[in-house]
Amino acid sequence: MNERLLLGRSIETGSWVHKLDARSKLTGMLLYVAVILLSDSWPSMALLAVFSIAVMASTRIPLKYFIKAAKPLRYLMLFIFIVQLLSVKAGDVLWSAGSFSLHEGGLRLASFSVIRMLFLITFTALLTFTTTPGKLNQGLEGILSPFKKFGLSPDRITLMISIALRFIPTILDESQIIMKAQASRGADLQELPLKEKARMLVSLLVPVISSAFRRAQDLVYSMEARGFRMDAPRSRYHRLRWGAADTVFVAMFVIMGVAVALL
Repeated sequence: MNERLLLGRSIETGSWVHKLDARSKLTGMLLYVAVILLSDSWPSMALLAVFSIAVMASTRIPLKYFIKAAKPLRYLMLFIFIVQLLSVKAGDVLWSAGSFSLHEGGLRLASFSVIRMLFLITFTALLTFTTTPGKLNQGLEGILSPFKKFGLSPDRITLMISIALRFIPTILDESQIIMKAQASRGADLQELPLKEKARMLVSLLVPVISSAFRRAQDLVYSMEARGFRMDAPRSRYHRLRWGAADTVFVAMFVIMGVAVALL
C-alpha cells in the first residue's frame, strides 16, 4: 500500500483496542464527535487532548502515524485558521493596521476549529488503524440494521464504503504511474512553476478519472458474473461479539463527555 496513505490503513499490534467489537468503536467515535463539539474552553480542550493521546497510546501504534494521517489536510486546516482569524471580529483587538485588525475572539475560534479538526482526523485514524475494512463495514451494518424498518439498506451503504476504501490506494497508485509517465516525457510536476502545475493537474485528472470509471465497470461485470445480488441473505465469517471491554470503552467516552460539559 502507498506509504503516504495512512488514513484507512489497518495496523495490527494486538492491543486491547484492536480486539474490541467494531460496533463499540463506531459508537465511541460518534460520542467523541459530540465531545469535540461540547469542548469550547481551553481546559476542556486540554482534557480532551490528554484523553485522546492516552487512548491512541493504548493501541501501541506510534503517535507519529496519527500525525502523518492528518498531514495531508494541513493546508485545509491552515486555510480554516486564516479564514476564521480574519472574519471573526469579536473580543479585544490584538493587532490593527488601518481598517485591518485581528481580534481575540477570532484567534480563539480559529484555534478551536483547527484543534477540533485535528482531533477528529487523528481519532478517525485510530478507528481505521485498529479495525480492518471488513470488520468496520460489518460493525457499521450492525449499527444501521435497526433502520431497515424505515427502508434503509445497510448492505448497500457498507458496500459503497468498502469499495471506496479499496479504490483509494488503487487510484493513488494509478496517479503515480501517470505522473511518472508524464515526467519521462519531459512534463515533471516538481520542476514546473505553480501556474504550470495547475495546468498539468488537469491533464492528470482526465486519465485518472477515466481509469477509475473503467475499473468500476470491470468490478460491476465481475460481481454480476459471480451472481452477486444486493440485500441477499449471507453468512458471516466473523461474528460480532460485544463484551465487557466494549462496554468499558463506550463508558469512557460517556464519562469524558460529562467531564467536558462540566468544565
